[in-house]
Amino acid sequence: MTDLLKGIPMPEELRRMSRTELKGVAKTLRQFLLETVSQTGGHLSSCLGTVELAVALHTVFNTPDDRLVWDVGHQAYPHKILTGRGPRFGQLRMKDGLSGFLKRDESPYDSFGAGHSSTSISAGLGMAVAAKLKKNDREVVAIIGDGAMTAGMAYEALNNGGVLDANLLVVLNDNEMSISPNVGAVSQYLTRILSGRLYNTVRDGAGQALSLLPPLRELAKKAEEGVKGLVTPGTLFEEMGFNYFGPIDGHDLDALIPTLENLKKIKGPRLLHVMTKKGKGYGPAEEDPCGYHGVTPFNQSDGQMAKKAGGPPSYTKVFGDWLCDKGAAESSLVAITPAMREGSGLVRFEQLYPERYYDVGIAEQHAVTFAAGMACDGIHPVVAIYSTFLQRAYDQLLHDVAIQNLPVLFAIDRAGLVGADGATHQGAFDMAYARCIPNLVVMAPKDEQELRDMLNTGFAYPGPALVRYPRGTGVGLELDKNLERTVALGKAEVIRSGKKLAILAFGTRAAAALQAGEALDATVINMRFVKPLDQELLQELTQTHQALLTVEEGVIAGGAGSAVAEYLLNQGQIVPMRILGLPDQFIEQGDANQWLAELGLDASGITAAGRTLLDSLARKPGHA
Repeated sequence: MTDLLKGIPMPEELRRMSRTELKGVAKTLRQFLLETVSQTGGHLSSCLGTVELAVALHTVFNTPDDRLVWDVGHQAYPHKILTGRGPRFGQLRMKDGLSGFLKRDESPYDSFGAGHSSTSISAGLGMAVAAKLKKNDREVVAIIGDGAMTAGMAYEALNNGGVLDANLLVVLNDNEMSISPNVGAVSQYLTRILSGRLYNTVRDGAGQALSLLPPLRELAKKAEEGVKGLVTPGTLFEEMGFNYFGPIDGHDLDALIPTLENLKKIKGPRLLHVMTKKGKGYGPAEEDPCGYHGVTPFNQSDGQMAKKAGGPPSYTKVFGDWLCDKGAAESSLVAITPAMREGSGLVRFEQLYPERYYDVGIAEQHAVTFAAGMACDGIHPVVAIYSTFLQRAYDQLLHDVAIQNLPVLFAIDRAGLVGADGATHQGAFDMAYARCIPNLVVMAPKDEQELRDMLNTGFAYPGPALVRYPRGTGVGLELDKNLERTVALGKAEVIRSGKKLAILAFGTRAAAALQAGEALDATVINMRFVKPLDQELLQELTQTHQALLTVEEGVIAGGAGSAVAEYLLNQGQIVPMRILGLPDQFIEQGDANQWLAELGLDASGITAAGRTLLDSLARKPGHA
């Protein structure tokens, strides 16, 4: 890999190279990308598709003074390698290593950090306006994928950008696929235009007129195909105030570089439509771009990914199986996801019940209000969404679902620490941001059986309910798949009886808390519900124990432990207490278990915190 890096220059050197040399750089860059990601894992297909685009952009534009704003980061590994971070790719997505996304504090070439999609045009527009206000003539380029164009935020930015007449170039990287296959009106735009009455009346009339002249008819047909492909795609963007150019081949440097050089001379809002192939240059990824979107380490020669050792199913699979089981029994159940079919475990449900499966694209706000509308009219939606992505629909969760007390079940995957995706994807905040919303039930299972039971509970609840569960596998229980099996609303579970100290665990930290309880001879409670709390049990614990220790895999500030403390203080119960959880900081990428240990949320950390609490009591008069 060191030899390959020698053939990948920094941007200033790219600008002195011939076209032939640049093609060699692209070839070397693609090979380096394959060799490193095959060892570390990461995002692959999208990045293989942007190799030539990254080379061309850094060749034409004077980065980092000219701003490149890459959307999300899934497509930006070539950019990171070209900007001097190749030597660190061996630690990609590892603790204290290189982030898998763009980070402003990682490199001056990363002009904007983002882990959620569809922000690049807004950010780029802000930079373009800032340059105008400061009378700086720098160029700003926002690179956005076609999948990210399914989000409303992208259109808000385009709509504003055309009016502001800012000096912004948007590069639409069209590989006809985001993570899951694209859905929505944009992908159907040409079909709608070309099936319109006016277009077809003219076409049919011309066809009849030319029916007696076959050679001319064939010529007209070819002309029509050319017009459909080269003219109508730009109509939408032109109407929004952007000058549209393209589409052009995103893998052809002989087309890309001159086009970008020409566009650099044009001022104002411009959009370049670039066609790329996801997985370009690597057969397995070209054949299965979805499967190679995010990869674990794999054998580069045949594409076989390292298989995980046999073990318990993931929480995602447990949810997906429950959804299929419940869907068979409940005809009113529908599943909704914002472009995360595979990640949220919905593939089998879509196959079994395609008429009740809705992938709304990267449109989290719409997903939640869409579910609310269904719930108003007797349908029972299950919204499968990651904790980090529900943040994008907070207003809709509160206003459109909770205020109206609608029966929508939220299956919140990736709650807690997620590992390699880092700060932008940690499910750290859902307990804190959800528990303050009236009408909303918030549940956290300790294991896979309780996950199924809580999904049953949430589905049966006549209002909005949220079940949060982590990435990773369960504990290996043999599941009781009775769909009537529920959990008593707001009731916790005593899983160990002890003395002096009570450890209150929320969610899957219960197993580590139980180990600590054994070491400390403490009572251990599986709290189950963040909201409503088991108030009766809390009152009892303050009478029978000398101190409380709460444990959660979420932020301490405003989280589940805070809810316990608030309740007890409002009841006039003053009891020694400590809250364990995530600190007031963003947790970067790295193995989740490493972070749990470092943050004192594993069994030894909980034991140490409990022992410290007990020791402090022993030093106080009357507590011996």
